[in-house]
Amino acid sequence: MNRQHTKDSLTIVKIGGNIVDNDEALAAFLADFNRLAGKKLLVHGGGVMASKMAKQLGIETTMVNGRRVTDAETLKVVTMVYAGWINKNIVAELQKIRCNAIGLSGADANVIPAKRRSPLPVDFGYVGDPNPSLINASFISHLIENETVPVFCAITHDKNGSLLNTNADTIAYSLAAALSSVYQTRLFYCFEKEGVLQDVNNPDSLIASMSRTECEAFKKAGIIADGMIPKLDNSFNAIEQGVAEVRIMHAKNLLNGKGTVLRREENL
Repeated sequence: MNRQHTKDSLTIVKIGGNIVDNDEALAAFLADFNRLAGKKLLVHGGGVMASKMAKQLGIETTMVNGRRVTDAETLKVVTMVYAGWINKNIVAELQKIRCNAIGLSGADANVIPAKRRSPLPVDFGYVGDPNPSLINASFISHLIENETVPVFCAITHDKNGSLLNTNADTIAYSLAAALSSVYQTRLFYCFEKEGVLQDVNNPDSLIASMSRTECEAFKKAGIIADGMIPKLDNSFNAIEQGVAEVRIMHAKNLLNGKGTVLRREENL
């Protein structure tokens, strides 16, 4: 029996730091998120605010291929910013508009354990890589089925007492893949651009759809670079691990779905 048709749908939305750091844009996005039909889950970044806070504290921010290097002091900053101010501010804003949300890190209820990344070839420090198969999908689905909207920040843990900074795009993909065993999941990456662009400075250069092979060609041509690389890598990982739909879009287009649609290779 094909159980896919019996599954409820679940929309997992990831919102980026440039929206999170803008009160007006965040309020508009959360209003749309609240109107999104059906079961849903929110994952947020916060790298822009974390970088600002680190600078104020005299802590240097180092990025490699769009990913933050997290030493011990940076870990304190990102935990305070992601799991503290941003997460609870979003939850409070959702409660204000009668969306019953609960803020979580990966350490809460052991919901997203992660493995500290190998120091080779680049030592990213206290950075974790989650395994979708180890995510506590039953706990998350229990919250969802009880009409509670989980709001996840970009902090996981290693089950040995250490918190780990984790790319929020990776958390969103991992949750989508893990929960695809329970729901028919779709994953929306929302940020401040129209989607994946041929020219990052031209909003009219939207790439409407893309396969992994096409993505690799765009990387080699330098069209896709920096923070878009992990976002797209995670998008295709999600598709290959059972996620029904992945889109990359501007936060203002959450309800109309306009953006870049990621698709499976035709021979898969």
